[in-house]
Amino acid sequence: MRQVWALWGNVIVVSALAVPLVLLAVRLLARRRARAGHPHPTRTAAADVAMAAGTAPWIWMILTPRQAPSTVSLVPFRDLAELFNGPAVTVFVQVGGNILVFAALGALLPTRVVRLASLPGVAAVAAAASCTVELLQYGLRLGRVSSVDDVLVNTAGAVLAATVTRRWWTSRTAAETGVR
Repeated sequence: MRQVWALWGNVIVVSALAVPLVLLAVRLLARRRARAGHPHPTRTAAADVAMAAGTAPWIWMILTPRQAPSTVSLVPFRDLAELFNGPAVTVFVQVGGNILVFAALGALLPTRVVRLASLPGVAAVAAAASCTVELLQYGLRLGRVSSVDDVLVNTAGAVLAATVTRRWWTSRTAAETGVR
């Protein structure tokens, strides 16, 4: 874990220091939406800001350049198999981190976009976002591995997070669309 702190301590510190700004952003956005007559200004503002604030640190980490060649891995599960042959702490950090990349997006997107309020909808958005990040890693020559396994695990993390919040957003979706 010392290595995680050495690599990403700056992201952790900035993210913690950003909490008051995130709360301020929620308040200001909610106030603006209330003035515009939005039916649920605080809830939607909190969801929108939390999706961005919960995803941004992970994207910062993923797009941080490294001193290594940029490579591509297009064979599904090959990188994961290699990873699981390594130290448990590395597996925990790598898989856990990839699961969390789009967790905020997966958990909150269905509360904001009714047409995406399904696990396949969340999976599609998360997969597209993850593919975009992997393409950026390669295209910007950041010295990272652009891997189909990262797309799979990032997407699985978003779907898992959506599953955790499903009871909340399915009841809201049914109420808004009149479907029970």
